[in-house]
Amino acid sequence: MLSISRKPFGERQIGLTARAGAGRLSRVSDPGFHRIRLTLHYDGRAFHGWQVQPEQRTVQGEVERVLSRLTNRETAVVGSGRTDRGVHATGQVAAADVPVRWTAHSLRRATNALLPDDVWVADAVLAPPYFHPRYDAASRSYVYRIGLAQHADSPFHAPWCWPLLRPMDLSAMEAAAEMIVGDHSFKAFAKSGQEERGDRCTITEARWAPWEGLGLEFHVTANRFLHHMVRYLVGTMVDVGLGERPADHVADLLENAPGLETSPPAPPEGLFLTAVAYPADAGTKPPKRRRLQLVE
Repeated sequence: MLSISRKPFGERQIGLTARAGAGRLSRVSDPGFHRIRLTLHYDGRAFHGWQVQPEQRTVQGEVERVLSRLTNRETAVVGSGRTDRGVHATGQVAAADVPVRWTAHSLRRATNALLPDDVWVADAVLAPPYFHPRYDAASRSYVYRIGLAQHADSPFHAPWCWPLLRPMDLSAMEAAAEMIVGDHSFKAFAKSGQEERGDRCTITEARWAPWEGLGLEFHVTANRFLHHMVRYLVGTMVDVGLGERPADHVADLLENAPGLETSPPAPPEGLFLTAVAYPADAGTKPPKRRRLQLVE
């Protein structure tokens, strides 16, 4: 049986905190270690989200457990951002500092051999010494799937979509999506109690598209997202598509119109984190002082 060293990570001067509540990464300073960037897929149904929580199964916890076993030491993993309970990913990015004897290729193969079936490392590459998955990210992209056809309720589709199975006005939903593009306050579309995080986000893409004959997909890309923001946006636009509220409500909510509330958030099962984009030189230079930004 492998024994895992419990020596505090900071004493190794590698820069990644063992419990990454603040998401801190600094330069890899130990010549015996290097930073590996991982791209992860996971089925969120059996997880209480990405971030480690006491007595709960999380994606971060599973990956840290496996990497700690492989490296024979406590190995922390920092992700590009949190995903909530039940939310999936096909493009979550994370980083960990591991001994140089582990190449990116060998680490990916060994990690996938030990991870449970609902988590998979799609890619692993050597990262620059200052690379930080969260702070270096230029944008993040999500897709939300809504099932409209009857066979979207199949057990092979329903767990990964919102099987609404009702006709919708796509043109009204497209009009609502166009309203959110640009720099706006999304305070109305965020979970309450998050004021200290700020509420402005810049959305560069927001569109509805067909989903393989099963329904619709909402594609959205932004520099950052607030807690539950995508799900509140989808829930509100679905009500627009069902004719239960006018598309103009979306513009009014962006202006924080008094007395107007969003629709309930869409269920988490239809939401996927699909991509995190980085500048070409991400992690190659010492970072400037950066304010903490949390994402969906």
